[in-house]
Order: sequence, then structure tokens, then C-alpha cells
Amino acid sequence: MSDDVEFERYDHPAGGWGSVKSLVRHSTRQGAIGTAPDLLRYHNKPKGYMCTSCAWAKPAVPHNAEFCENGAKATFWELTSNRATPEFFAGHSVSELLGWSDFELENEGRLTHPMRYDRETDRYRPVSWDEAFRDIGTKLKAFDPESVVFYASGRASLETSYMYQLFARLYGNNNLPDSSNMCHETTSVALPESIGTPVGTVLLEDFEATDCIFAFGQNVGTNSPRLLHSLQEARERGARIVVFNPLREKGWEEFVNPQRPGQMIAQDATRIATQYYQVRAGGDIAALIGVAKALFDWDGAARKRGERSILDVDFIGTHTHGFETFRAFAEETSWADIEQESGLNRASLEAAAKTYSEAKSVIAVYGMGLTQHRLGVHNVQMLVNLLLLRGNIGRPGAGICPVRGHSNVQGQRTVGIADKTELVPLDRLAEQYGFSPPRKDGRATIETCEGVLDGTVRAFVGLGGNFVRAAPEHGLMEPAWTNLDLSVQIATKLNRTHLLAAKTTYLLPCLSRLEIDEQKSGPQIVTIEDSTTCIHASRGIAEPASEHLLSEPKIIAEIAKATLPPNPKVPWDAWVDDYGLVRDAIEETYPDQFRNFNERLDLPGGFPRPVPARDRIWETDTKRANFKVPKALCASFDDGRDGDVLRLITLRSNDQFNTTIYGDDDRFRGIYGSRMVVMMNKDDMLRFGISQEAEIALRTAVEDGVEHRVAGFAALEYDIPPGNCAAYFPECNPLVPLWQFAEESRTPAVKSLPVRIEKIAPVAREDLPAA
Repeated sequence: MSDDVEFERYDHPAGGWGSVKSLVRHSTRQGAIGTAPDLLRYHNKPKGYMCTSCAWAKPAVPHNAEFCENGAKATFWELTSNRATPEFFAGHSVSELLGWSDFELENEGRLTHPMRYDRETDRYRPVSWDEAFRDIGTKLKAFDPESVVFYASGRASLETSYMYQLFARLYGNNNLPDSSNMCHETTSVALPESIGTPVGTVLLEDFEATDCIFAFGQNVGTNSPRLLHSLQEARERGARIVVFNPLREKGWEEFVNPQRPGQMIAQDATRIATQYYQVRAGGDIAALIGVAKALFDWDGAARKRGERSILDVDFIGTHTHGFETFRAFAEETSWADIEQESGLNRASLEAAAKTYSEAKSVIAVYGMGLTQHRLGVHNVQMLVNLLLLRGNIGRPGAGICPVRGHSNVQGQRTVGIADKTELVPLDRLAEQYGFSPPRKDGRATIETCEGVLDGTVRAFVGLGGNFVRAAPEHGLMEPAWTNLDLSVQIATKLNRTHLLAAKTTYLLPCLSRLEIDEQKSGPQIVTIEDSTTCIHASRGIAEPASEHLLSEPKIIAEIAKATLPPNPKVPWDAWVDDYGLVRDAIEETYPDQFRNFNERLDLPGGFPRPVPARDRIWETDTKRANFKVPKALCASFDDGRDGDVLRLITLRSNDQFNTTIYGDDDRFRGIYGSRMVVMMNKDDMLRFGISQEAEIALRTAVEDGVEHRVAGFAALEYDIPPGNCAAYFPECNPLVPLWQFAEESRTPAVKSLPVRIEKIAPVAREDLPAA
């Protein structure tokens, strides 16, 4: 446990001077103070580059500074003056580096040369690009295609992603797991069943027309801070914002806009949430049933009085299926059960229902607080049910809005990064490229982990990301990873997965999206898709960190050429010379989604892909929007019968983006100097006999023959519902059993993980070693 942890309540709003100071500090730390201000002028702007951090929408008319604190941190992280050179690797063995923290590894800076692991010296050594491609291709040819996995993190461009998925299918499999499998795969399963589309229905302009926003399980201040602009403007119009989240997060409470000088000087914060309900982890279904039950009760009373229904009867009758079954379920569910499972009282849920009933247009925003539970699919579908009751899908100012994480995680699925064959136009690819695509579903993240553990996965190609660190079941996964025959990692910085050396391991450094990508036809443009399905062009502005870097499309093309037999219909070299030709190919594969792709690159605000549900066209089995009845009120693996079991919520800090750690502070939560903390309710601390900052361990409350335990935490009293606790990802990933995932979507269930608290006895003085 770190002795440096400090805990002090943060009494300031999100944004404000705290964000400004943070930007200066992080820019200085990375040696980016000279170049960053100039580049940030182009951040999320037309003719500029798209942020490498979150996937929030980019407005047609951008703000003067169209970046947030975390987006700027991501930029500084990429523009760092630090370099991880061959000399660095010569001076540090892989065994030594495995003892470094996530922050220390990436803070060493940008990778500069292609490297290959040398087992005899336990070090990475430089290798030529030609030698690397030749050896990787030779080895890939020798594997059964079923034993090779092609993983993609969510930052690769549409062009890169399209080439990558085609490479995998030409190679012979659909083993294309991606970071969506770990977070929003639940959305991709839930929404098609309910409304016929795997993505949200909301566009950025809908926030200008809404008069009410319901938010579930999403931390806006850390995970999508630019959304605060729209929330602030909605509040100033009088819109109500109703938040359901176990922790009181600063971004949902109050915000000072750094782009408003008057507000900055006066520190006159905008109150964001008008109602805030600290729902129990795993209790969202119960909370939503409570809101629906109240609406049904009031609707029944209104109809008895001969008054107009508070539900949208015309919409329900014309556009939905399963309404009566859902209504019966809600009416038959007791308030006692709802209160028990949600952790909220009836009066609170009725207050939320009243706000909903009075609103004309409602947007429902949600994040991984809904998706990463055993019944995550049911969580999302319950939220859709609520919207359907009053026709809040398919009209201005209303709709469902999943907030994605990685900047292009949604886009890469759009262009074929998918393990499920039903999601990809294989017949069109077959005709376009003259081959027979594999028709068997591939491995997603959980199946990839299972294959690594049972030995059926022999090779792994990683397009970005930190797969092993992000995946569950660390105690088994890390040692098993070193049994792989081949690991190829395409990356900008060093991380822990790179240090888990397979029999042959390559580290291939690539250009960042921020950097000028010069090819034969000139500087290249890439594209990304934001959370609202809008496609944006991105142009690199900075000089490359090293002359030895290659672009992601170039690396993929060279590996493909070294691995696959020649195919005149797949112009790898021409695509690398001119990414516009890749976009032409994408348009040919997806003509309805990417009509006039190259001509629309610089449309202000991006161009939206068509989403039928926006027009109330329901591509479901019933050709209507479906009310779905949840399987149970509790979404957690914890059944609530053992009072000594707490539900652990894993979360990100303010100084973090997924597995990238920018520092050890979490300013908004008042935690400084350490990430090894567990936030606990004060009553739980009292009943367990745990004092403030006492050292504790967490053990997963399962008996599956595997040790799931992490020690060295400091306990901190925090405003969190009783029976719940919270700690950081990925430090808590060793607690996650591989089999604890969301039903249907198989997304790891890390938002209500059943754990037990273990007190660590202090070492007696007589037991201390002699000086």
C-alpha cells in the first residue's frame, strides 16, 4: 500500500481553474509546453485532427477550444518529448520493466524503432522493418488460421480498420475481437433487439432541442467532458437533468466553463443535475421499473378519470410490440422489491417519474455503468423501454445515447472489425476481392482469453491497446500469454502487454493520428466515427516522433503482403500510397453508409451514417420497437443474500483514459498520490471495523478454484451507497473471473463484482527485520 495517499474533499466544480492548472501541469511534465498550444488550435476542428481520447461528437461550429482536459492530456501524452529508444531497451531487461507501473512504462515516451524480444538477454533489440515483416509473414503462414487472433483497440482509423479486417478474412478467420467487447458490446446486442440498430439514435443537435436528459452509469466529467457544453446549455434553457449513478460525480453536479471568462472570474458554477439518485450497483433495472410503475399507476388513474393518457398511446400502438406484457410485469412488481434492489425509496423514483412525465422530449444517456453487469443487456433494454413509453425515440430532442469510450471504437465496427459474421457483408467482400470469406463466427475477447488459456490460440496480432492489462483473469492470463508462439504489437508507447513476451514478440512503432502521415500522394487524411455516428476527417499536424515510424496502414499492408498470396484485386501498395482509395473501397463495400465518402470528408460536424430508428423504421424481428421484459430486478452476480459481500464498482480516475494512466491523482474525487484505494460507505467501514486509510485486501466472492485477490489497498470513507465499494481499473482486473460476463454480450461484468473485504493486520514491531 502506498504511504503517499492523501484524501481531501474536492469542493470545486468540474472544469474551471482546476482543469486549466491540470493542463499546464501535464503539458510541462511531458515536455509538450512549446508545441501543444499551437496544435490544440486544430483539436477536433475542420482541417485539423480528431482527438485520440473519447468518441464524443464534434460540433459543426466548434468552440474556440474544442478540447477537454482529458483530450488535452491525451495530446500531451502523444506529443511528449520523451522517447523509448533502443538505448532505453538495452539498459532495461523485460523482467525489470515488468515491475514498473502502467504510468512509468508509458511515461518513458514514444517508441522510435521496430523491436524484437531476445529471450537470451531478456531484452528488446532493434530489428529492420523488412526483417520483421518477413519473419512475421513466414510465421503466420505456418499457423492454422483458427489459432490466430487479430485484435483492434478503438483508436485505429476507418481506413486502417477496413484494411485490418480484410487482412484477417483473407488470412482465413473472423477472429477480430476489439475493445468494444470489453465495454459497449452490450449495447450492440441490446439495441438491435429493441430498436433494430446497434448504435444510438441521438445527434448533437438533439441536445439543443431536448427539455430533459436522463443519465445512467456514466461519469461525464472524466469520460466525456465536452458533453458538459451541451449539458450546460440545456440547463440554461431550463431543461431538467436526472442522474442515476452510485457515486456523486463532480461533472454531474456543477461545471464552470473554461471558455467563459466571466464564469471563470466569478466561479459561478452551473448546476448540472437537477435530480441525483445514488442507485445501488446492479440496481438500475429495479430503478427503471420503479419509474415505469409510477407512470403506469398514474396513467391508470388518469384514464379512470377520463383524462388524457400520460403515455404516448399513438406511438405505442403504431410503433411498438410487447407493451402489455411489459406493463403487466411492472404492475406486478412490488415496491418493496423495487426499493430493496435499487437502494432507492419509492418517493425518489416517483419524483424521477414525474419529471419524465412532464417532459416533451427526453434523451437517455448511458455508459458502462449499465453495460458491464451480468444483466447488462437487460439494463440497456429497460432504458429503451422507458423512452418508448412516451415516444422518445425517432423525433427531435429525444433518443437513446450510448457514450462510447475510444475515439473510433464505434467506427471500426462499422467497417468490419467484428467477430460475428452476421454484422459483415461477406458476400459483397467476396465479390469485391475475389475470395471466399470464412463463414464461421470468430473469437471475441472472452473467447480469445479462453483460447490463450487452453492453448488453441497460438498467435496474437494487436492493433494498439493493452489487451492483457485490460482483460479479466490476470492470474491465469499473464503466465499463459508467454506460451504464445507469436505476439505482434503495433503501438505508439510501451505497455505491460508488450512485456509479456511470447516465444516470438515484435513491437512495431506507428505514427500517431496527430502526426503528419506523408505517403507517395502527399499528406494523408484518415477518418473516424464519433458516438453519434458522424464521420470526421482527421489530418496530422505534428512532425513524427521518429523517422523510423510507419503508419498503421503501411504496417498492415506489409504484414499482409508477407503473409498472403498475391491478389490483384487487393491493391495494398496503392492503398498505402493514397488513403482516398481505401475510402473508395469502403464505399463500395458499404454503399448505403458511405455514399460519396471522399466528397463529404470536410462536412462541418461530420456526416451522419443513416440510422433507421431515427426515422422510426424498426429493423427488428417484429418490424416494430420491442418492449423487452427483464429477466430479474438485480443485474449483478451478487444475489444480495450474504451481507458480508460488497458490490465492487471498477472505475477510471480523472488522470486516466482506459489503461493509460497519466498520473496517480483523481482530483474530482479528492484522491491524491495513489491509485490503490477502495472507496467505502462509512457504515460498512464501521461494521467491518475498518478505519480511514487502513490497509485492506479485496477477494472475489466466488469459489472456482482460482485465487482472485488484490492486496495493498487503503480504505477511504466515501459517499457511496451501503453494500457497495469502488476502486480503480485496471488495478482490480485480477479480481474479475473470466466467466463473470454479461449474458448475451459476454462483456466482463465489472460494475457490480461481488467481493469480500479482508483487513490486513499491521506488522508488529518485534516482527520487523533488524536494521
